[in-house]
Amino acid sequence: MWRMARPRKPLLSRDRIIEAAGALVDAEGLEAVSTRRLAAALGVSGPSLYNHFRTKDEILDAVADAVSARVDLSMFDGGQDWRAALHAWAHSYRDALADHPNIVPVLARGPGRRPAGLRLADAVFGAMTAAGWPAAQATRIGALMRYFILGSAVASFAGGFVDDRTAYDPADYPHLGQAHLLAERGREVDEGAFETGLAALLDGLALQYEVLEESA
Repeated sequence: MWRMARPRKPLLSRDRIIEAAGALVDAEGLEAVSTRRLAAALGVSGPSLYNHFRTKDEILDAVADAVSARVDLSMFDGGQDWRAALHAWAHSYRDALADHPNIVPVLARGPGRRPAGLRLADAVFGAMTAAGWPAAQATRIGALMRYFILGSAVASFAGGFVDDRTAYDPADYPHLGQAHLLAERGREVDEGAFETGLAALLDGLALQYEVLEESA
């Protein structure tokens, strides 16, 4: 009996393409993704990619959705109050983005038709309306949280300062005498800023919620 030889390389699939494209985005940015680069990385011909994706934008959408799929949504089903749920979700979302910051501009376009992105939006909106927020305000809360979380992942504030004491002359910048120390404490500064901002947002929403309950 004749037996088909096993292929030397794994068959091409959507998952393999997404993984290869994600690696390129992480390493070199969005502009590094092309059918030529992907085909070379996967050991296939360029046209074979079009059996799975029609365009580069579709590939990048799939990479973005794979990142969204890593965000934990279980806090919206676990009986937590809306504030605790938003806090836990925001940290899970930021953690996912922190590992893949180069894909953030694609995520910032909105969920479009991406399944994981839509599930994320649906979970947040559903939890807020279930907690008693009016639909319009629940929509605004989802948008507000997304702006804040995506913005926090775009760049490091601390990383914007150079590790050079002489770069910040007190004669020109009297309040930046310690700014050169920020670069080596980047993670601490950025995580502290995220938590400070998140607490401020949630505190403000809690005040609005109290008014909402009083008027009910």
